[in-house]
Amino acid sequence: MPPLKLLCLHGYTQSGPLFHAKSRALIKHLTKALQPTHAVTSVYPTGPIHLDPADIPGYEPSSTTEGGSTDASSTDAYGWFRRSNTANPPLYSGLEDGLEAIAKVLTDEGPFDAVIGFSQGAAMAAIVASLLETGRGQNLERFLDAGVACQGTEFTGVPGFKVPGVWDEVRKVQPALRFAVCYSGFRAPGPRYRGFYEPGVSTPVLHVLGSLDAVVEESRSRALVDACVGNPEEEDRVVFHPGGHFVPSQRPYLDAVVRFVKETLAGDEAEKKGVMDEDVNDMDLPF
Repeated sequence: MPPLKLLCLHGYTQSGPLFHAKSRALIKHLTKALQPTHAVTSVYPTGPIHLDPADIPGYEPSSTTEGGSTDASSTDAYGWFRRSNTANPPLYSGLEDGLEAIAKVLTDEGPFDAVIGFSQGAAMAAIVASLLETGRGQNLERFLDAGVACQGTEFTGVPGFKVPGVWDEVRKVQPALRFAVCYSGFRAPGPRYRGFYEPGVSTPVLHVLGSLDAVVEESRSRALVDACVGNPEEEDRVVFHPGGHFVPSQRPYLDAVVRFVKETLAGDEAEKKGVMDEDVNDMDLPF
């Protein structure tokens, strides 16, 4: 069976093993539904930023040192970046580290076929899919000019985000992803990050959102939906579940992911067949 290798990116304050546990039903359902046409495998890296207790909303320390202070190393919470609470426009501190960590996974354990992410991991999933699209590198270079990045916004003098140079090497070994699934995803706001999303993310993306999500506001998720080419809602690429900030494991929402994946893979195969037919028709046959 041809492989279908998935890169799975956890949310803020989670880790690779924790996201593996929380998405087990999804991967099991995908694996069963895609047999015998594809062999599904998944990789769950952990973000490079080890979070301190102060970074974790509602954190209550479970242990203290002899002096009575909290042992920050006891937290099993990680992120791909931290959002600055004071920067205007918004700034994702440590995003370079997050992207370099993912680049290493793509290089060492890839190539991958698709990416699945939750919350901050879903934001990263959309960015990763974007970075691997043809021509995205040149587009990001254009937005490094502050005038281009800030055009049409209230800001001035803010250049676009500089992607770590290692991504130039990643693109040599990792092709564009076939699809992405974003649970409670959101768009990185402000002029710094426009290069990721404009003129549009062309990778097929399924957005799964909680109607009662109190962590990621719907407007933030809608901004990511709007950054994807086409009309995701009319194309059944936006799915709401009647819950909050989590990966739903109920059958209808697992089936929605399976349906999206199957349709995307079928479209890829049809496109490949069309290219092969064209190549054959163009050959100089000796008869």
